[in-house]
Amino acid sequence: MTDIYHQILKMHRKAYIKSDGRIGHRLLFGNPTLLLRARGRRSGLERITALTYAYDGENVVIVASAGGADVAPAWLANIKANPNCVVQIGTKRWQAFARITFPDDPDYERRWTLMDSVNKGRYTEHQSKTGRTIPVVELAPAR
Repeated sequence: MTDIYHQILKMHRKAYIKSDGRIGHRLLFGNPTLLLRARGRRSGLERITALTYAYDGENVVIVASAGGADVAPAWLANIKANPNCVVQIGTKRWQAFARITFPDDPDYERRWTLMDSVNKGRYTEHQSKTGRTIPVVELAPAR
């Protein structure tokens, strides 16, 4: 991805955070965007990432594509180490539990198709750029 694209994504994330969700839910490309708040696996500090999402029943799903990079995004390692996180969609926040899924999961293909549709085919493009299997992450409301 280009530097300008990364700068736009950073500005989008900052606006979403600073406005407490009043701005940013559908800013870029019209994609629905959430904020994932997870603890850094080494630092223990809160890390906030803006991600495209879709609802799947009562759960929310996201994709750890990193734009098709060969290295998975840091937030994936963080939720693998500690799956307890906070999801924010617009101004609403709730505690969630993250479950990482791969093609051997019975829900993976359906969720991949759902997310790829929401992201206008970009996840298929991302998968074609890398040898790693891109996971779909389920964010279930904490009980």
